[in-house]
Amino acid sequence: MVATKIEQIFIQPGGVVTTPYNTGQQWDAPNGWAPLQWITIQGLRNYNQFEMATDIKNKWLQLNTGVYKRTYKLLEKYNVEDLSRESGGGEYPTQDGFGWTNGVYQKLVREKSKNEKRRECFVDNDFNPYE
Repeated sequence: MVATKIEQIFIQPGGVVTTPYNTGQQWDAPNGWAPLQWITIQGLRNYNQFEMATDIKNKWLQLNTGVYKRTYKLLEKYNVEDLSRESGGGEYPTQDGFGWTNGVYQKLVREKSKNEKRRECFVDNDFNPYE
């Protein structure tokens, strides 16, 4: 039931939105945060929802990579609904180079599991800001 709700409500073009509510606050739509992507991906994997987990992973990596190519930085949060925008909302401006974004990006882009081949983990084989 949780996987169905994630698929119906939370998955967006850039990953998983934190909440479906657009209140203007940073922890609500349209933003997605690295730790919540990680938790969602790992939770889905724990329940053998590998296809959905891989879909979220690839969307998140594509979004991070795209923003990096435009801005030369990774961010603390991303707009997962409108990929032409970076992020927004909240009590302070979006922070650059946030540790959890860097860590989740590195872990996801480098992982190799029995359910994914190495080449599928890279969104763009010619680009990795950590190489």
